[in-house]
Amino acid sequence: MRVTQAGDLLQLTWMPNLFPVNCYLVIEEQELTVIDAALPFSTKGIIAAAAKLQKPITRIVLTHAHGDHVGALDELKRQLPEAKVYISERDAALLRGDRSLRPGEPQTPIKGSVPKKLKTVADVLLHEGDLVGSLQAISTPGHTPGSMSFLDQRSGALIAGDAFQTFRRTAVSGTVVPLFPFPAMATWNKELALASAQKLLGSSPTILAPGHGNLLKNPHAAMQQAINKAQQSLRKAGN
Repeated sequence: MRVTQAGDLLQLTWMPNLFPVNCYLVIEEQELTVIDAALPFSTKGIIAAAAKLQKPITRIVLTHAHGDHVGALDELKRQLPEAKVYISERDAALLRGDRSLRPGEPQTPIKGSVPKKLKTVADVLLHEGDLVGSLQAISTPGHTPGSMSFLDQRSGALIAGDAFQTFRRTAVSGTVVPLFPFPAMATWNKELALASAQKLLGSSPTILAPGHGNLLKNPHAAMQQAINKAQQSLRKAGN
């Protein structure tokens, strides 16, 4: 496991099959928030990183319910029974294994590895604008119907889940990146993903913290370029 720190944000990275899977620790004054639960074997690394900070983990926040973001959730909750689990109201259904679509949503199948046997249920269901410690929840559907990103109000760090990736190239969810197409393959709706990326650009983040890839400081130009690429791809697909 690799640990990269930027202020109050720690990125924890595992490299199974030579591609990165990230989760995050957000340092608050008295406690820690985990964002995403990575892979089933990630619990030990998360607990060890938190122990070095000498603060308790009190929240486990999920950007969305794909398997590489909730893999260690049950074991984390078993070891940290007092920690509350947060997810968007919409993706709480996916966390239960329910892939059904709601009226008014694009009726295309939800993609990616949706868990089927998780025991953990969310304690708190999130909506646009909710605050979780120092983090503001931003609804960013596209990769999944209920994907959320989180903006640290202190630093401007943006934990974006799979709304963006930075591995191989900075890209909007749904844009295929050669040698690492998996986030694109697991994206439910490219049009909504593009709109969410534009929304995140408007939040003026100082750091982009993706689910896959390195932290990106001063990310505005790279995010704009990725948005332009996604727009071009959608236009070509529509012709």
